[in-house]
Amino acid sequence: MKSFYRNKTILITGAGSGIGRKFAEIVSHYGVTLLLWDYQAEMLDDFRENLHANTEVLITKIDVTDADSVMREADQIIKSSFVPDIIVNCAGVVVGKNFRDHTPRDIEQTMMVNCIGSMLVVNAFLSAMIERGSGQIVNIGSAAGYIGNPKMSVYAASKWAIIGWSESLRLELMQQDTGVDVTCVIPGYVKTGMFDGVKAPRLVPLLETDVLVRKMLKGIRRKNFKIQAPFMVRLVPLLKIMLPRMLFDWLAGRVFRVYHSMDSFKGRAPKSS
Repeated sequence: MKSFYRNKTILITGAGSGIGRKFAEIVSHYGVTLLLWDYQAEMLDDFRENLHANTEVLITKIDVTDADSVMREADQIIKSSFVPDIIVNCAGVVVGKNFRDHTPRDIEQTMMVNCIGSMLVVNAFLSAMIERGSGQIVNIGSAAGYIGNPKMSVYAASKWAIIGWSESLRLELMQQDTGVDVTCVIPGYVKTGMFDGVKAPRLVPLLETDVLVRKMLKGIRRKNFKIQAPFMVRLVPLLKIMLPRMLFDWLAGRVFRVYHSMDSFKGRAPKSS
């Protein structure tokens, strides 16, 4: 494991919390250079002590939905010969309300952060990665990209988009023999704080962040296209194809209680000042 990651430059968006933060903490022990991006840079400064002491770290406060800022920062990184070997797109938000209660800002922000931001980041670096002839793009999807769920309509839309984009991008890069690979991470609910208050569906336990990250590290090393966890997530597309809609809805809603998992959703508590 360590030999694969050693001396690699890894860009992580949304690195100040959740999956991105835990990924940075664990991979920092593998002899890497970390480029950590987050909208709130102060969230990155306060966990430097959790990173391996010898890890080279560059922290950048950046809004991944701002195309001009992303392109400017990417240009500086490329000129400094720090073209990422791996890009891990972890920036994400969730509103957790019925669609009729969403504001236009809720809709725009969810789609921009969860989907468009990842596209902008990859677009800014992809030509340099192709020119080098190597690299790996890691996008965070969700089981919500497989199955609709009340109070997750826009979030689900953003994750369906991530999965579809990742698949298409993988095929483009493979056809062009670029040497750049794509990995799409498709987890159920993860204990990052973003989904505080959710009730895990039956047979689909809440994932510990470090467990998911270690699965990601193994899957990235193997260049897997999909990393799906827990196991039941893998069955959802098959069940949707095999079962009539009403039977699938009964199974997901009444038996596994997926459609009630957001009933007590609270979300991440605001950071105290």
